[in-house]
Amino acid sequence: MSWWLEACKVPSAEMKQQAEQRQSQLTKPTGSLAALENVAVQLASLQNNPKPQLEHPWITIFAGDHGVMAENVSAYPQAVTRQMLQNFATGGACISVIAKEYAATLQVIDCGTVGDAYEYQGVERHCIAPGTANFAKQVAMTEEQCAKAMDLGRKSVEKAFANHASIYIAGEMGIGNTCAASAVASFLLNEPAEQLTGVGTGIREEQLIHKKNIIKNAVEMHKNYVKSDVFKALCAVGGLEIAAMTGAYIRCAQVGLAVIVDGFISSVAALVAVQLNPAVRQWMLFGHQSAEYGHLRILQELNADPLLKLNLRLGEGSGAGASLGVIKLACSLHNNMATFAEAAVIGEKV
Repeated sequence: MSWWLEACKVPSAEMKQQAEQRQSQLTKPTGSLAALENVAVQLASLQNNPKPQLEHPWITIFAGDHGVMAENVSAYPQAVTRQMLQNFATGGACISVIAKEYAATLQVIDCGTVGDAYEYQGVERHCIAPGTANFAKQVAMTEEQCAKAMDLGRKSVEKAFANHASIYIAGEMGIGNTCAASAVASFLLNEPAEQLTGVGTGIREEQLIHKKNIIKNAVEMHKNYVKSDVFKALCAVGGLEIAAMTGAYIRCAQVGLAVIVDGFISSVAALVAVQLNPAVRQWMLFGHQSAEYGHLRILQELNADPLLKLNLRLGEGSGAGASLGVIKLACSLHNNMATFAEAAVIGEKV
């Protein structure tokens, strides 16, 4: 049952050293390309390849509905979650365009949404439950449901790995999930909801105050159940899609597949993964810092230095997807720039 506690792969120290050595020989002052150098070196270590590449990115969108929507915490109706699933699969969503742009595989998984049974071509339906329960009244997921959701993430990564994915992105869709993510973060950091809760899909000020109060009261209600147990915090106030992303991140580290973490909700899932299994952290790159209130605090806790700051707050893996262009460029520079010797340029300061 606790596969997520198993050991992770260890990034290659040898490849890291080789990549650093190559960077020092390229026709530029050492360190002058800053993050572009760092990400290439990190990816070389994670891919066990002195010349890292992004030939086959893999993006999985995990979707789930949230019972806390009964408390009026979002600007959009719950039906949007199910509607967006079809939009992902038919190519109309932001992440669908990004996936096409970078020739990435796009997998769409319904972990548990509200509504009748359906068949959307390109959507894998795994209805663990018709959304979570309302965590303002009871735990969001049973421990069995949470474990099943994490297992969806595990299986997605195993499929990506079997298909020779070069890097993995987990995105999410679920109306109400910034509320769930803020509540999980409040437990993990032992900090009040006011410091971690934002407008999400764009709620009004009075709704934001209400949302913060819902989270505050829920954390108080569930604290005796959760105590300091990270898994139980995820069960108490999390979401099926958040649990699935958590499982995906952990499995990536266990099989040795580099990850790009997206925005606030994805980063909360990443923090859950790291607190459950600390060795997962070294397999993570961070795509961007979103405009969502609380994301910076989560990034700080993860000691993360995101590649982009575009003030995005869409979710669905869009910020991580946008960073693919930067990472691809970093790899190209690392692999294709001339060394001082090749270019017959004097490589030492005078």
